[in-house]
Amino acid sequence: MKNKLKQIGIPFILMLIFNLGIYYLNGGQNFGEGLSLHVGILLISGLLFGPYGAIGSVIGNFLCDLIRGYSPTIAILSAIVSFGISYLAYKLWYGDYKNRLEITKPKLNNTTNILLFIGITIICGILYSVLHGKLFYLLYPETISINSLLEIRYFFNFINSSFVFGIIGIWLSNKIDFVHIPQTSNKESKEKLYKILAILLLISILLSLVIDYSNLLNNYIASFELIVITAIIFVYLSKPITSDIVIKNSKSIPEEIMNLFHLTILFIIIVGILMSYDSILITAIDDFLPINANEIMISMMILIDILLLIFFIPSMSVLRYIEIRVIEPIISFSKIENFIHENEKIESEGLVNIYSRYVDDQTEIGTLARSYTDLINFNNNYIENIHEIEGEKERIKAELDIATRIQAANLPTEAIVNDDYTVNGYSQPAKEVGGDFFDYYQLDDDNLAIVIGDASGKGVPAAILAMITQVLIKQLIKSEVNPSKVLYALNNQICENNSESMFLTLWLGVYNKDTGKITFSNAGHNPPLIKENDKFRYLDIDSGIVLGIMEDFEFTNEEITLTNELVVYTDGITDANNNDNEMYGEERLLNFFNEFKVDKNPIRPLLNDIIDFTKDAEQFDDMTLLYLKIK
Repeated sequence: MKNKLKQIGIPFILMLIFNLGIYYLNGGQNFGEGLSLHVGILLISGLLFGPYGAIGSVIGNFLCDLIRGYSPTIAILSAIVSFGISYLAYKLWYGDYKNRLEITKPKLNNTTNILLFIGITIICGILYSVLHGKLFYLLYPETISINSLLEIRYFFNFINSSFVFGIIGIWLSNKIDFVHIPQTSNKESKEKLYKILAILLLISILLSLVIDYSNLLNNYIASFELIVITAIIFVYLSKPITSDIVIKNSKSIPEEIMNLFHLTILFIIIVGILMSYDSILITAIDDFLPINANEIMISMMILIDILLLIFFIPSMSVLRYIEIRVIEPIISFSKIENFIHENEKIESEGLVNIYSRYVDDQTEIGTLARSYTDLINFNNNYIENIHEIEGEKERIKAELDIATRIQAANLPTEAIVNDDYTVNGYSQPAKEVGGDFFDYYQLDDDNLAIVIGDASGKGVPAAILAMITQVLIKQLIKSEVNPSKVLYALNNQICENNSESMFLTLWLGVYNKDTGKITFSNAGHNPPLIKENDKFRYLDIDSGIVLGIMEDFEFTNEEITLTNELVVYTDGITDANNNDNEMYGEERLLNFFNEFKVDKNPIRPLLNDIIDFTKDAEQFDDMTLLYLKIK
């Protein structure tokens, strides 16, 4: 309701300002003498505000007519006619015409809309001048002798003021959104009926003009013409608006070009109006030509309109050429935006058809069209290849998931807990599968085998080498419990078929619960941690060499008495990095175990400590830990 009151109130106030303002400025002239800028308010009010704007401007005009001394009868009849013409501008703008690409709120952003606006202005101007000429003929007989002149005055005042207010009003409406946009009607539009009405209206106007200038007009004919033309207008106003109205707030290149064009037109019209008010110029013309000052104004306005046409016709031709040759292709090319979706092929069929119209053009437009066509085809081929790769990646991922489960199943899943010891371990690969592994199993009632290894590299190759090694150890240790001999045989087997020159570090130990001693052999692995006298330390051992690089290497056995705990790990633990590229390190690992006094599994607390240290830094190495605790 508030918006409707604004749409009525603004035209009402503008009408009062321009109607009475110009009236008193001209010294109280009526019958279209001098400037009558207020008639342009009627058109732009209906065009921008629809029926509400038409009502507001007509009420204002009605009051002004009474103040200016017109009779109540002609003021009422003029109000009825003016409302029909004002509202007609609104209906004509939102009509669906051939070659009109889209229906928007009033905009002068292309030649089609400019020609439509001009057409609406001329039609409404002719109707306003002709119908008011009939009103004056019927109600003011003293003006019959100058009836044709009155119509000419009103016509040129109407189109000139409509241009000025139209350009300014439409420009403001694009800056401040105050336009009344109609709701699309679901009623069936009888297009043939309204086309017939439009034709009848044009015929009636032509007949009226012929009669006027043939001196055949009388009261009966004037009344008949007035009633028929007004009736056709009001019947046409019942036409429902059924077309979809496009709401756009974005600017376009044509709109920027047209703004310059409008400013030029506005400048020419305003210069013409100012010249028509220049007393020195009017006096000079009055001395030269046998016409009064008021008719000099109209003559100057006609002259300005002729000059405007001289400028307008070639300018519109140039603008239309630019639209067809440049703007329309660019608008067509911009439609690609609606077809582009991330990681999807561009729906090329419709777009390529659009671009194909321009590919033979030898200008920059043709180059752009060919480039767009190639880009679409190249993009679609690329996306198709990407989809194939994605499918392959999904297949590989599925296989890696299976490999992950296989590798995890190959590691111990439960701790061994008995009256003599507890042994447990954990492994976290940096990728789906990794090269770290650990294992523990009872060889017999007295002996427990413990093994941890770290294959070179990452991913699938390292995982394969780790799993092969794990299986080989289980086979070898069945017949040979001596750790150094197991490593000797294992090393030779790996070297024998090691075409990729891969290697791994490995620590193998056998714990005897009766003697409390653990015999172990090392192949280049990190030294373990042992706990003695309630304190952890790194065990000083022979490093040996990694497996897989030298055949027939003699590994050595070492033996210690284990009284408390043993911890073996891979370098993924100590090499874990934080965001400052600091490593977790052996010292921090040693401190953790010395400070960890709780008589529980240390694996999860250690992993939490590593997470706290590394934060969200990505880790690139597998992390594996195994511990043996003597009871």
